[in-house]
Amino acid sequence: MTVKTEEQLKEEIKILQARITELEELELRNRPAEEALRKSEERFRRIAETTGEFIWETDAKGLYTYASPSVEKILGYKPEEIVGKKYFYDLFVPAERERLKREAFEILIKKGTFRNFFNPNVHKNGEIVFLETRGLPILDDKGELLGYRGADTDITERKKAEQEQERLNKELLKTNKKLKQLSLIDPSTGLYNHLHLERALEGEFHRAKRNAYPLSLIMLDIDYFKSINDVYGHEFGDLVLRQFAQQLKRMVRRYDIVFRFGGEEFIIVSPGIDREEALSLAQRLLNALNLYNFGDKKNSVKLKLSIAVVSYPEDRVSKEMDLVDLAEEIISKVKERGGNRVCSTEDTEAKGRAISKRTKEKIDVGILKSKIDKLTKKANQGLVEAIFAFAKTIKLKDRYTGEHVEKTVYYATEVAKELSLSKGQIEFVKQAAVLHDLGKIGISERILLKKSKFTKKEFERIKSHPHIAADILRPIHALHNVIPLIFYHHERWDGKGYPGGIKGEDIPIGARIIAIADVYQALTSDRPYRKAYSKREAVKIIKKGSGTQFDPQVVNAFLEILKRER
Repeated sequence: MTVKTEEQLKEEIKILQARITELEELELRNRPAEEALRKSEERFRRIAETTGEFIWETDAKGLYTYASPSVEKILGYKPEEIVGKKYFYDLFVPAERERLKREAFEILIKKGTFRNFFNPNVHKNGEIVFLETRGLPILDDKGELLGYRGADTDITERKKAEQEQERLNKELLKTNKKLKQLSLIDPSTGLYNHLHLERALEGEFHRAKRNAYPLSLIMLDIDYFKSINDVYGHEFGDLVLRQFAQQLKRMVRRYDIVFRFGGEEFIIVSPGIDREEALSLAQRLLNALNLYNFGDKKNSVKLKLSIAVVSYPEDRVSKEMDLVDLAEEIISKVKERGGNRVCSTEDTEAKGRAISKRTKEKIDVGILKSKIDKLTKKANQGLVEAIFAFAKTIKLKDRYTGEHVEKTVYYATEVAKELSLSKGQIEFVKQAAVLHDLGKIGISERILLKKSKFTKKEFERIKSHPHIAADILRPIHALHNVIPLIFYHHERWDGKGYPGGIKGEDIPIGARIIAIADVYQALTSDRPYRKAYSKREAVKIIKKGSGTQFDPQVVNAFLEILKRER
């Protein structure tokens, strides 16, 4: 063993002291960086613990190595329940777990980052929670994967709102489809209406010209029908028209199409038969219908008919609706001769005039305008009738609503008259009162007939019915003036109503009138969740709402009507 000299020991001590000094200096130099790192980690921890998002880290296989406290609020688990115990994909919905797991890893491998990755997770209590995930891979100095770090945002409410909107859109499409079908059907008789006549006749006329087939049109007009309504009433008249329509459908050929042209006018489009065959069919119809008794046990009537027959190519017309124009001219001539007979152009002078009109280069503008107005009026009338018939179907869903509407219409119309509104405004109020609950067609019977108090979600659904009604009616030009009255009939004078929260005279006068008629009728009717108030109690509630819920002027007019009733 070599014994070191004193000089050697002193030299080693000197070297050690120099190394210590060097380490101390290095520590001093690194201290700010370490302090910055410590502060950064502390800042990250505070953010992770206070943010509403679920901040997390996993290892390379997806096992949680860190979970922020907000995971308990979002998914119901405490951080210690998942850190080191669950993989991130363990929380996915079981039915989609493998797909979501595969997609998540594919995104990270291909793109190296999560961007708006949507995934349904299962809450600890079993409910579905929708998360939007953003994340990045954690790499070491050599670029090796150590794990993943990211944040999840709870978007469950947004997702539910999107799903509810999607459901509403589907319901609206379904309702619009049903409405479109109804718009082609005459609600009183169940036959196709004037609107569908133009479409169907166009197709049949085109086929007849292309294939050189004959095409006939038979128009039937019930003689003196106004007297039936005058003597027996419109309800009996409607019954006769329904019976006539059904009888007509049973008597025509399989390929014939029957339409209600308007009022007491009907049209049969008969493809493939010429004038002679059409005249024979029309005469058989006249003979049979003259013998038939229409009506009920109390009253019955026999009908007389004016019938016109026009045919292509015998009647040289250039377009499909010329057949209708020509038939109308023939009907006028038949009625001049007393009616109850079958005629064609061979029996009248209509043929020569019809042809001459169509060969003239200059058509009288007044006649043309009259025709356009007549066709437009008939088309609008058919569509509006379909809408009102559609509104009546609500009675099938909610008996209260069906009965309620009839009395609401009465009170709303009377208040409009009491306030001296114009005839046009009164008619708009009447129509809006009929249709004010149309939007309930898009609300579940489960909610409409519920006997207990509505939940917040159910009440929001009920409040959507003015929107639904407006969406249904918006495409119909003839009802544009009615839409605001329906849309705003749940607004309040003090601005605390819905859907717009408007107040005072900003609310259309018609909507203010319907509001009071609607509420009074609701108060005095039995509802699934309560018995009806007495009329006296209802009046007290109306008076109390004057100036807050209701327009005071409308309240006074309404009370005057009730006073006259007593």
